[in-house]
Amino acid sequence: MEPTGLPVAISFEDPLLDSAKPRLLERRYVIIGNGFAGTTAAEQLRKNDAGCLITLFTDEPYPLYNRIALPPLLRKQVAEQKVIIRDAAWHEKNAIDLHLCTQVHAIDAHERCAIADGKSYPYDALLVATGGRPNRAQNPGAQDAANVFNFQYMDDTKAISESLEHSKVAVAVGGSFIAYELAEAFASRGMETHWLIRGPRFLRRMLDEDAGNLVDEAARNDGVHVHYHEEIRELVRDNGVVRNAVLTSGHTIDGDCFGFGLGLSMNTDVLQDTDVEISGNGIVCDDRLETNVPGIFAAGDVADFFDPILEMRYRMGTWNNAGAHGKVAAANMAGGDIRYHDVPEYSSKLFSSQNILQFGLSPEYRSDLETVSKIDAEAKKYRALYFSGGRLMGGLLLGKGNMGGKRRYVEAIKSKAAFPQDEWRAMLDWTA
Repeated sequence: MEPTGLPVAISFEDPLLDSAKPRLLERRYVIIGNGFAGTTAAEQLRKNDAGCLITLFTDEPYPLYNRIALPPLLRKQVAEQKVIIRDAAWHEKNAIDLHLCTQVHAIDAHERCAIADGKSYPYDALLVATGGRPNRAQNPGAQDAANVFNFQYMDDTKAISESLEHSKVAVAVGGSFIAYELAEAFASRGMETHWLIRGPRFLRRMLDEDAGNLVDEAARNDGVHVHYHEEIRELVRDNGVVRNAVLTSGHTIDGDCFGFGLGLSMNTDVLQDTDVEISGNGIVCDDRLETNVPGIFAAGDVADFFDPILEMRYRMGTWNNAGAHGKVAAANMAGGDIRYHDVPEYSSKLFSSQNILQFGLSPEYRSDLETVSKIDAEAKKYRALYFSGGRLMGGLLLGKGNMGGKRRYVEAIKSKAAFPQDEWRAMLDWTA
């Protein structure tokens, strides 16, 4: 669960894709993963073909839930029932055969079938939207500790929330967005909160020192104790419960709840016995989200896809991107020829005093991007734009009331126009 912003109204509609409606009787679709990408694809397939057969698998016990609502749920700002987007009745109404708590063990690409619980599910097109699983803490003392958590799923959220009911001191570990969400939730729940970051700042591959300082100020204003250049050497346990963390600096932090945000490993195992190309970044697919094996598609976090606008391959783990992928994949699974056509973006608040909006690429994805930036430290606002060969490739906006100009920036990215370097700094002032 990477950054995406606050809960928003969900729309599965996209008129651009309505043209891709080939009518094939009882065409069979299998979708592995019922997150936003997978469920969006299922809904789009049903919208385009009332007679097709759709089988949707998830290894979780829940139908689609709003993953970007998990941080507010952890902060106790929304109720659990508000997090569920599509219930079992919705799947039944739309004739989507939903299999909860079901692991797809293998794909037989030659016979075109998925194997789950010893049964074979034939398909004409397969979508793998399995996302990623959180990397577990490998520190001595972490394994199977009762109060050490990752934060990715609904059940993680429930377990952490229950732990906080009996805690006074909580520790978030990592420089990722998930670690930030943990630190923010801990502080909002009244915990003495410590945030351990191995590098010099939060999101160090994206934020420069100026931007990092604004986030640091926001964290400390909310009472978070931020520890940079620190890692855990050992977690000291007593009867299966971690009591304190010994840091590489030699310092010790006592704690009652420990949350880790150490990135994700992509769930590609289901394709291991197929000829589908897997990279170190996920399932390799083209701008139609189809893999090198015809009829097998990937979408969402797990897709290492080619972006025809930014003209490169990457993986994007945001909520908006998952929905866009689901629509494109569904159109092409049904025989269409739709290309990915969005500029990825995400937005979120950062603690109580900051907002962040990132669109397109950033140095996190390409270290060779040229950057122009400006900061208004007094107003707590920051902007950065990223260029390659004169083309605008992405940007970052920090600060409340500093989100103007995004639409113009996105259109500039889509245009692929080259801007003279002497105009770049003036572009930081775009507001409409």
